[in-house]
Amino acid sequence: MNMVVTDGIDLMPPTFVDGLLDWSSTDGTPSSPSYDGAANAAIVTADPDFGDCLEVQTVSDPLNLRYKGEVPVFAGGYIEISARIKVMSGAFPSARIAAWAGGASGVHVGGLTEVGPSNTMDTYGRVYTVKAIVGSGNRTGVDMVWGTAPVYGHFGLDLTGAVGAVVRIESVEIRDVTSYFHRKMMDWVDVRDYGAIGDGVTDDIDAFEAADAAASTSGRALLVSEGQYYLSRNATINARCRFEGTLVMPAAKRLMLTDNFALAPYVDAFGNEVEGFKRALQALFNYTDHESLDMGGLRVQLDAPIDVQAVVGNKTTFANRRVLRNGQLEASPSAGWDTEFNTATANYSASDPLALTNVSGIATIPVGSLVVGAGVGREVYVTDKDIAAGRITLSQPLHSAPASQTYTFKRFKYLLDFSGFDSVQRFQIEDIEFGCFGKASGVMLAKDGLAWHIRDCWFTKPKDRGITSIGKGCNGMAIDSNEFLSNEYNTLVQYRSTIAFNTNSNDIKVRNNRAVRFLHFGVLNGGGHIISGNHFWQGDGSIDGERSAGIVLTQKSCKTAYVGNYADNAWLELNNEHDVKSNATATTRGFGTLTVTGNIFTAGSVPAWFTYIRLAPFGNNHRIDGISVIGNTFKTIGGSTIDRVEGVDTTEGTFDMAAAKGLMFSGNSYDAVANRTESPVVARVAQAGLSAGWSVDLSARLPFGGDVLGVDYVTPQGAVVNGTGATHFGAAVASATGGVVSIGWSEPVSGTVQVCARADLAA
Repeated sequence: MNMVVTDGIDLMPPTFVDGLLDWSSTDGTPSSPSYDGAANAAIVTADPDFGDCLEVQTVSDPLNLRYKGEVPVFAGGYIEISARIKVMSGAFPSARIAAWAGGASGVHVGGLTEVGPSNTMDTYGRVYTVKAIVGSGNRTGVDMVWGTAPVYGHFGLDLTGAVGAVVRIESVEIRDVTSYFHRKMMDWVDVRDYGAIGDGVTDDIDAFEAADAAASTSGRALLVSEGQYYLSRNATINARCRFEGTLVMPAAKRLMLTDNFALAPYVDAFGNEVEGFKRALQALFNYTDHESLDMGGLRVQLDAPIDVQAVVGNKTTFANRRVLRNGQLEASPSAGWDTEFNTATANYSASDPLALTNVSGIATIPVGSLVVGAGVGREVYVTDKDIAAGRITLSQPLHSAPASQTYTFKRFKYLLDFSGFDSVQRFQIEDIEFGCFGKASGVMLAKDGLAWHIRDCWFTKPKDRGITSIGKGCNGMAIDSNEFLSNEYNTLVQYRSTIAFNTNSNDIKVRNNRAVRFLHFGVLNGGGHIISGNHFWQGDGSIDGERSAGIVLTQKSCKTAYVGNYADNAWLELNNEHDVKSNATATTRGFGTLTVTGNIFTAGSVPAWFTYIRLAPFGNNHRIDGISVIGNTFKTIGGSTIDRVEGVDTTEGTFDMAAAKGLMFSGNSYDAVANRTESPVVARVAQAGLSAGWSVDLSARLPFGGDVLGVDYVTPQGAVVNGTGATHFGAAVASATGGVVSIGWSEPVSGTVQVCARADLAA
C-alpha cells in the first residue's frame, strides 16, 4: 500500500532552492510568515554534502521551519518526514521533526503530538538525519499518532536549545511508509513475502515454515496467495491458514493444520474435495492437536473407495480416540465400485477352523472378501492371507465345509475401508451420511480393534453392506441411532442380499437404530451384546410371502439382552452356524444366556408357519440353557393368524428338549396367534365324568416343541368329588410324558384343577 503509487498523490515539498515563500518560520499555515527575505536565512550553493541547501541562524528557541503546503494524511496511512542537517558554528542545538495538524475546514486539531524525537548534535560539519513517522494508528514506530481527525499537515522541523547557531538543512523529504506497517495492519502473513515461488516445481517448504513462524508469533493468519506451491516434506502450520493458491505434496507427506483443522481448509489447500478429504484423514491419524475432523457439512463425491490405511500410510495400528463428523460421503457412478469376484480351490479342516489352506491363486484374493461355499455360514470374511504359505485366515469357522472345494470370494467396495489396518481402536463416526445409492457399501472395519462408535449416521442404499467387520475390529463397538435404508426396498425378501451390519466379537451395543427392508438387519457373533430400542422391518408386498431374520445371533451361548425392539416382519434367530458342525455332548454349552424382554413383534400377510423367535442348531442333541422370553408383544395383522410365535429350524440339527434348563416364556401378549406359548404353562383341567386318571395335552403351548419336564403344582379349583358326591381331600399325583400331563387320584373323581407345568428341568 502506497498513496504515491495507488492514488497518485505527490507528498514531497519543493526544494529550498526553488524559493522560500513555501517555507514558514512559524506553524506553516497560509498566513504565517515565510523565510523569503528573512535576515537569518539564505540559500547556499554547492555545499560539499548537500549541494544547494538552506542555511539558517537560530534567533529563537525553538526555531520553526514548516512547509506551507497541505500534505494529506489518511486513516490507515503512514508518512515519514526526514531531513539531513549539520551545524556550521555557534552553540549546538537539538533538532526534531515537527508538524501542525489540520482538520476539516482548515482548523487546527489540538491535543495531538506534533513533534518527533529530539536529536542532539555535538560535532560541527557532521551530517545528522532527523526523522519521524506520522500516522493514524498507535503502532510501534509511529512517533505522532493522529487518529482520523486530521486530514492534512504542515510538516518541517524545529531547532531547539540554542540561539546563534548556524545550521545548514538539506531539502525536507516526505514519503509514504504505509508499507512498513502493511503486514501488521493486515491479519495475515503472505508466504510469498518469505520467498515462496508458487510455480508448482520449486520447493517452497522453507518459505512456508518461515512465514508460519512469523504469523504464529504475531497472532496472524497465514495467507497462501495465488499459485501452486510444492512442499517436499511434512508441513505443520500452526497459524490459521487461508488458501487462495493450492499445494502439491508427495502422497506420503502430511499437511498438519493445527489451528483450523477441518475439511474445508484441506479442500482449499489441495483444490479438490477428494484429495482434501484424504489429506485431512491422513492428518487426523497423526498429530494436529485436534481429536476430530469436522467435515463442516460438506459433501464429498467419491468414484472409488477410500483405503484409509493407504491414505494414512505411516502406521498400521492406531489406538487414540479420533472422530469423523458432520458431512456426507457420496458414491458417484464409477467402475471403481464394481465387486471383485474370485474363485479358488482350497482345503478346510475342523482341526484348524479359521483357515483355508492350499488356496489356489491366493494372490488375487483381496483381504475383506466375503467367502461363499458349501458349509460356509453367513458373513464369513477373509481377515488375512499368507501368500507364500497359500493360507487364508477366516473371520469365523465353517460349519460343515468339505475337505476340499471351490470357493467364491466377493470383495465389496466401501466408501471408507479400514481393512488395511491391523488394528484401530476408539474410532468414532458421527453425523455422517454414507450416500451409497446402490453403488457402494458403507464402512469396513479394521482387522482388529476396540470400542468403535458409529452414531447418528445415515447409510443410504448400500449396495451390499452398511457396516462390515472382517475380524475382531468390532470388539466393544456401539452402533447407535443410525438410519439404514435398503437399496432393495422393492425387492422380494427371498431375493435380497443386503445386510445392514455384522459383528464377530463381544460386547456390541446396538441401540435406537432404524432399518428398512434388508435381508438381515444384523448378523452378530460373540457375546455380551445389548440390542435395544431398534426398529427394523423387512417385509414386502407379497401375500403369505417369505420373511427373513432381523437379528441373527451365531454364538449359541450369546450372553445377550434383546430389549425394547420393534421387529416388523422379521424374526430373532439364535444359531451356531459359525461353529464346526458336531453333535452336542453333556459338556457342550447350551443355546442360551439370552434375554428377550419388552419387545414388539409384528408381521402381516405371513403364512401360518411364520414364527418370531427361532432356534437353528447345527449338529444334533443340542440343549437349551437359559432363554427368557418375558413381557413381549406378539401381534399378527393383515388377516393372518400364525400357529405359534417360536420354533426350531431342524434343517441342520436337533435339540434334546428333555435336557432344557432355564427356559422361561411368560408375561407375553398375543394377537392372532393360535397357540400361546408359555413356560411355566398354567392350564385349567375340567373333568366332567368320574375318573382316577386325568390328562391334559400341553404340547401346543410349550416353547420350541419341548416336553413337560416338571409339574410345579396341581391345585383344585373348587371341590373335587367322588362317586358319592363327597369331597375328595386326597392329593393328586402328577406325571408327564412328552407334552401330556397325567393327573392320578386315589379314587375316581370329577371337578376342576389348575396345573402348572414347565418345559425345563429344575435347577
